Amino acid sequence: MPYFAKLLLLIFCVVLLVESRKHRRRRWTSHPDVQRASHIFKRNHDLTKAWKGKTEQLLRVNEHDFTMRPAFGGPAIPVGVDVQVESLDSISEVDMDFTMTLYLRHYWKDERLSFPSTNNKSMTFDGRLVKKIWVPDVFFVHSKRSFIHDTTTDNIMLRVFPDGHVLYSMRVTVTAMCNMDFSHFPLDSQTCSLELESYAYTDEDLMLYWKNGNESLKTDEKISLSQFLIQKFHTTSRLAFYSSTGWYNRLYINFTLRRHIFFFLLQTYFPATLMVMLSWVSFWIDRRAVPARVSLGITTVLTMSTIITGVNASMPRVSYIKAVDIYLWVSFVFVFLSVLEYAAVNYLTTVQERKERKLRERFPCSCGIPHSKTMMLDGNCSESDANSLAGYTRNQMVPEEEKPEKMVVHLAMSNESNSSRKRGLKGHVGLRIIQNTHAIDKYSRLIFPGTYIFFNLIYWSVFS
Repeated sequence: MPYFAKLLLLIFCVVLLVESRKHRRRRWTSHPDVQRASHIFKRNHDLTKAWKGKTEQLLRVNEHDFTMRPAFGGPAIPVGVDVQVESLDSISEVDMDFTMTLYLRHYWKDERLSFPSTNNKSMTFDGRLVKKIWVPDVFFVHSKRSFIHDTTTDNIMLRVFPDGHVLYSMRVTVTAMCNMDFSHFPLDSQTCSLELESYAYTDEDLMLYWKNGNESLKTDEKISLSQFLIQKFHTTSRLAFYSSTGWYNRLYINFTLRRHIFFFLLQTYFPATLMVMLSWVSFWIDRRAVPARVSLGITTVLTMSTIITGVNASMPRVSYIKAVDIYLWVSFVFVFLSVLEYAAVNYLTTVQERKERKLRERFPCSCGIPHSKTMMLDGNCSESDANSLAGYTRNQMVPEEEKPEKMVVHLAMSNESNSSRKRGLKGHVGLRIIQNTHAIDKYSRLIFPGTYIFFNLIYWSVFS
């Protein structure tokens, strides 16, 4: 009996305790704030918000082997790509490369990363989770240098959707090779390509494609370059074959650049043209002004050499002729020919003076007229001086030994002057007079400018 009473007392205490807890719970749940919170919780029940464990446990990262691609053993996994070009940092003609900063995004589906969710459409992570899951091994073909920005943290974003779709984005700066053709430089257009390809997975395991065709490539409207005009961006794709490993999908970001010509007009073409025109000034200078004409010719030749050297110093050492080389070397030839033109004029002048000196020595004469007048003549007599001698008759020409370039002429006045004698005197005096302008200079004043203008018309019509 005492044992039975104790058992009843214990049961009564348990019932009393349970009823007391139910009463407290009814009082707590009857509060308005608690009822409102309970209603919201039931309406927005989502594991991604209520989950208090690790992300790896929600995505079941530890339950799968992410060293293998999704759907391993099945068909190739499609990986879509889109790119937003942030900037074209530089174009180097010497190194034949370009530097580009871009946002590279990949899209694929990995069912191993799916998670239950009713309203939250995705979960976003930083680069720390990327190292624990599978991501496409895309690399840049023909790249020289590349890096992922890491300020203030790694510029990597991973967004996972409940059905297993993944968006993987990164901010990359890459320096890649660009095969340039400088045959029309600086009136040229260059087409460069940035190539993307999977390093390990062939087209049987990974199908790389542009997600939205040409719309997959976006560019910033503020992109500009100092020497180039960006004409267009477009995308292409094709298969690349390697004899040892097989076929791979390769994506191309193509962009066309046209060089601004105004800079080269100011720095190269205008100075070269002015040097050529400056060399023509010597055709109007007295042919006996040897220092003036020689110094002018040498100065223009050296200036053209400096311009050619400066242009070639900023260009790669290509084995073919560029358009600017044609213009500069033709201009150099014109300047050089102007120097040779004066050499020809000076030589022919010397030959002509030598012939006239011999002619004067061959006809020494003496006339028997008592009243004579002595005059000193040299090769610089003008035609007016010769005309003033028309009233004199030929008497005697005596070369002066002390001054071989001058002669002493004894001329006597004669009352017997006839027209035939005057014509003979004028003829001999004319042979002794050397004019200041040579016939070559006269022709050069027309031939050099006309030929250079004709060359410019052909040059700009061909290369423009």
